[in-house]
Amino acid sequence: MELIILLLITIFVISYRKNTGENVYKFFATQVANAYNKYAPYSFKMVREKTKELGQEYTAKQYAGQVVIFAAFAGGISYMYFYSILWAIFYAVVAILFIPYLAYLRCKRIYSEYVFEQIQVYTTNVIMEFNTTQSFVKSLEGVRDSGILEDPVLSDVKVMIEMSYQNGSIDDSINYFNQKYPFYMVKNMHQLFLQITKEGARDSGEALENMSMDIDALVEGVYRDQMDRKDFHRRFITFGLVLFLLVMVMQFLLGTEHYISLIEIFYVKIILHAIIIINSAFLLNGEKYYNDDVGVE
Repeated sequence: MELIILLLITIFVISYRKNTGENVYKFFATQVANAYNKYAPYSFKMVREKTKELGQEYTAKQYAGQVVIFAAFAGGISYMYFYSILWAIFYAVVAILFIPYLAYLRCKRIYSEYVFEQIQVYTTNVIMEFNTTQSFVKSLEGVRDSGILEDPVLSDVKVMIEMSYQNGSIDDSINYFNQKYPFYMVKNMHQLFLQITKEGARDSGEALENMSMDIDALVEGVYRDQMDRKDFHRRFITFGLVLFLLVMVMQFLLGTEHYISLIEIFYVKIILHAIIIINSAFLLNGEKYYNDDVGVE
């Protein structure tokens, strides 16, 4: 164990001497960022850039705080389980390695919420424009030129307009957009416009008004669901962390000395490792549920 600690100190000293005049923290942060830019999937890079634009990406200091909290909690819990510095270091490192995955889930959720807001703007304003122009393509052009949409939805609206003019119909352009954004409100609105365009409905005002009201109700439901998710997430994380602390109850009931003698038995160690892994998987699955498919209603 002493050898491991000395090795870590040696790595720190060598890194510091090789980066004279440069903060060692910044050096490691730069190396991590370079590795991320090299190996991260393109889709995640795009999502993370949009998260930065929205001002919701964590700063380097916040990520450093996460590293300290994760390492301290995982190391402390594992030490209470095994009374071993080696296992404490091992689980602390493993916990830190999951931070990029959690950042990935968080960025996906923020991006999904952003896209949903853009889709809400798109559907509402296309209906408003259609009431004036009585043309689906002209409505798209009005929304495109209004400056209320942002990428990626804006770019896809431009593609829809080009496809409509090239093909002489709106079918392919609608299919294209429906596949990119499989929201119920998008599909229902587009289906209504297809019916109006092909069947030549004389009075579409009432149908569009009803559609607009349906969209408002759907959006309200989605936002209410997001609030419920946040409340669930807070309670879920609290419950999941408390599960790790049950070992303290076990030690209180058995006595510390008796507990230490028990963990010398190999199958008891296996059970304790299984408890940590199962609890961690439980927390990760909860995080994935909270962050996935937000707003896709």
